[in-house]
Amino acid sequence: MASMRSHTQKIRNQIAAGNMGRLTDEALKAAVSNHGFWGEDWAEIFDTLRDLPMEERRRLAHALTERFHSLGAEPEARQRVLTLLAIVARDLPDDFFLPTERLAELESLGARHSFWHATRLDLLVEAELATGRQLAPPVVAVLRRTALVAYRAEHLVELVKNLTTPVLNVGEAWADHALEQLTGSDDDPWHALLVHALTATASKPSTKWDKQAQALIDTIGADRVRETVLPWLALVGRPRTIPLDRRTYDPDINNAYDPYNANALRGLAWLLSLLPPHPDTARALGALVETSLKKVAGIGPRNPKVANAGVIALSRVDSEAALAELARLATRVTYKNTAKLLDGALEARATALGLSREEIEELAVPAYGLTEVGRARHQLGDVTALIEVHGTKSVLGWRNAAGKEVKSVPAAVKRDHADDLKELKAAAKDIDKMLSAQAERLDRQFLARRTWAYDAWRERYIDHPLVGTLARRLLWTVDGRPVGFADGELRTLTDDPVVTGSQVGLWHPVGREPAEIVAWRDWLERHEITQPFKQAHREVYLLTDAERATGTYSNRFAAHVLRQHQFNSLAAIRGWRNKLRLCVDDSAPPASRELPQWGLRAEYWIEGDGEEYGEDTTESGSYLRLRTDQVRFYPIDAPENSAHCCGGEYSMWLRDGRDPVEPLPLTEIPPLALSEVLRDVDLFVGVASVGNDPTWQDGGPGGRFQEYWSGYSFGELNQSAETRRALLDRLIPRLAIADRCTLEGRFLHVKGERHTYKIHLGSGNILMTPNDQYLCIVPKSATTPQTGYLPYEGDRTLAVILSKAMMLARDTEITDPTILSQL
Repeated sequence: MASMRSHTQKIRNQIAAGNMGRLTDEALKAAVSNHGFWGEDWAEIFDTLRDLPMEERRRLAHALTERFHSLGAEPEARQRVLTLLAIVARDLPDDFFLPTERLAELESLGARHSFWHATRLDLLVEAELATGRQLAPPVVAVLRRTALVAYRAEHLVELVKNLTTPVLNVGEAWADHALEQLTGSDDDPWHALLVHALTATASKPSTKWDKQAQALIDTIGADRVRETVLPWLALVGRPRTIPLDRRTYDPDINNAYDPYNANALRGLAWLLSLLPPHPDTARALGALVETSLKKVAGIGPRNPKVANAGVIALSRVDSEAALAELARLATRVTYKNTAKLLDGALEARATALGLSREEIEELAVPAYGLTEVGRARHQLGDVTALIEVHGTKSVLGWRNAAGKEVKSVPAAVKRDHADDLKELKAAAKDIDKMLSAQAERLDRQFLARRTWAYDAWRERYIDHPLVGTLARRLLWTVDGRPVGFADGELRTLTDDPVVTGSQVGLWHPVGREPAEIVAWRDWLERHEITQPFKQAHREVYLLTDAERATGTYSNRFAAHVLRQHQFNSLAAIRGWRNKLRLCVDDSAPPASRELPQWGLRAEYWIEGDGEEYGEDTTESGSYLRLRTDQVRFYPIDAPENSAHCCGGEYSMWLRDGRDPVEPLPLTEIPPLALSEVLRDVDLFVGVASVGNDPTWQDGGPGGRFQEYWSGYSFGELNQSAETRRALLDRLIPRLAIADRCTLEGRFLHVKGERHTYKIHLGSGNILMTPNDQYLCIVPKSATTPQTGYLPYEGDRTLAVILSKAMMLARDTEITDPTILSQL
C-alpha cells in the first residue's frame, strides 16, 4: 500500500533525525490509518523499530509512555500504544514501560471469547511472558480459542503451543472440577491423561492413540479412571463459571462448549471406551451425546464433534448397556451426521451378529433389572424396593419388613445400601428414557410394513420386561386376526384367547370397517387399557374431492403460519428431513420424508415468513415463522425440488442430464402411506401453528396474523380435533362437571357462575358469553387433570381443554388476577 510506504518512510526520516517525539507521532499516525489492525503491511515498520539501537528504543519507549498517559480514556488508542511498546521495549533490561497497564489490558481479554488475530494482542502477551510472569488462566483460555479459529495466524498458533498451564481452559464447570483434582506436579498421571485427551483432533482414535491412552489407564487404574471421569462428564453443559461478554446479535457463546476443551471431551469419551464395560459408562456417554447436540442460539448444536465422539465410544464398547444407548439415541438424534454415525454403528453390530437393523434395535432393549413385565422386586436387608412401570413412567416404591408401603427411602437403605440405591434410581431414569424412545419407535412402525415370526415377537415385545409395558397396550394382528392383550392373554374382540400363531403385524385402522374400529375402542375401554399413542383412535386421512381434483397435490394443510423451530423439531422426531429457512439469499428443499418400504418420498412445501430482520427472525437470521403450501409425493429416487427460503416457486434441481419427474397422482399413493404422511402434517400444523397461541389474539407482530389467528382458533375442526370431539363425547358423562358441559359443533360449552364458556376443540382457545368475548388463559402445564380413564396418551390439547373446563366450571374459585381481570 502506498500509504504504508509513506508512513514507513516518514518513520525512517524521524529515526534519522533522532526525534523521538515526532517518531512517536508518525508511528501512531500509521496505526490510526490502519485502524489498529497490524497486518502484513506492518512487518517492515515492526522490523524497522526492532532494529533501532537499544538506547534509541529506550528513548522511544519513554516517549510512547508519556503519550499513553496523555490519551485519557481512549481504549483503542491506548491499546495501540501498548502494542508499539511491546515491539520497542521487548528485550530492554528493565520493565518500567506500563507493565501494570499492559497487564490490565491482557486481563480484560479474559471476558472475551476470542479476538481478531490482526489486532496483534499476542505482542502484549509476548512482552508479558518475557518478564517471567504467568498469564491469568482466563487470558490463556481466550488465546487458545483464538488460535483455533479458521483465519488464525501462525505466529499466534506457535505462541499458544507454549501456553501449557493450565492444561484445560477455565470457565466451564467440568473443566474447573477436573483442574481442582490435579496435584500440580509434573509427574501427575491425571495431567498426562488430560494432555493426551487434548490430542483427540481426528474423527476417530488411531491405534497409536489407543495404545498411549491404555498405558495411562493402566497407570491410574481402570476403576479409578471411571469413578473420576464420569463426574466430570456429568457437569458438561452446565452454565459457564466465567461468563463471556456477548453483544446483542452474537451467538450464545455462554451456552456453547469451549472449543479447546471440546477436544479433551472427545478424548475422554474415546478413553472411556477402553475401560471394562460398565452401565454407568454407557449412561454417561449417551448423556454426553444428547447434551452436545442441544441447540444454542446462533450456533446450532453445541458441538457435533463431541457428540460423534460419544457415539464412536459407545460403538467400541461390547456390552448390552452400550448397545441399548446406541439404539435409544437412534430414535432421538436428528442431527444428520450424528444420526448417520448411529445408523452405521447399529448396522455394523447387526452385521456382526447376522441380524437385520430392525432386529438389532429390538434386541438392544435391556430389561433394566425388571424381572417381569413392568415390575421388579429388590430385597435390601429387611426393606423391599419395587420398580413398577405406570404408563411411560417408572415408579420406585418401598415396603418395610412388615410389608407396609412407605413413602420415602428408608434410612436403613440410605445407610447400608447406598450403592444399590444409586443403581435403582439410575435404572428408573434409564427406564423412563427408553420407554419414551421405544414408544416413538413403535409409533413409526406403521409405515415400516414390518412383520414378525410369532415366537420372536412374543419374546421381544409382548413378554419383554420393558417393551411389554407398551406392546401389551397396543393392537396386533396374528395371522391376520386382530388381537389385544388383556387379563394375561392375547384376546380377540370377543375375548377368546389366542395362544399361538405364525406371523404378527401391527394393527392399523386404515382399511378397517368403521364398526370394527368402534368395537376395538369399546374393547380397550372395557379393559381400561390406555394406549401409549393413538392406534384404535388414530386419525385416518382419506382422499377428498378437492384432492382428486388437484390430482397430484394436497392443499389440505396449506396457508398456515407455523413457528419454524417448533415445526423443525417435530419434523425431525417424526423422521422428516428439513432445513431451517434463513433470511438470506439462499434456497432450500421442502420438508421431506422418505418411505423406502413404499418407494416414495413425501414433500411438504414451506417458505419463510416476513422481511424484518430481528422482528421476523432470530438473532442469527433464521425465520421465526413459516408459511405452508402443498403436500406432494414423488418416487423416492426423483431429483430434489427446491425454492428460495423467502418464498417463490419450487422447481426440480436436475443434474447429470436427468429429466424432470412429475409428482405422483394421489390416487396411486397407498392409503396407509397417504394417511400416515397427512397425519404427520396435521400434527405439525396442530402443534406449531401460531393459531394455538392464546396470547396472539392481537394478531402478532403488526397485527398481520389477526385474520389467520381468528380463523384457526375458532374455525372448522381438523381430523385430530374431530377425534378429540368423539372422545370427549364419551368422556364428559364421567366427569365431575358433566352437568355443566355440553358439546356443540366445534366447541365444548362449560357453564360457570359468571359466564358460559366455549372452548374450541382444535386450538383450546376460549370465547365467553354474552358476546363471544375472548378469554386468554395460558396453560401452565400439559398434564391431564384427574378425569378417570383415557384411551390413549400424548394429546396435549385434550389435556389443555379438560384443564380449562375444570377451572371454568368453578369460575368463582379462580384467584389468578390475570384471568379475573377478564371475567
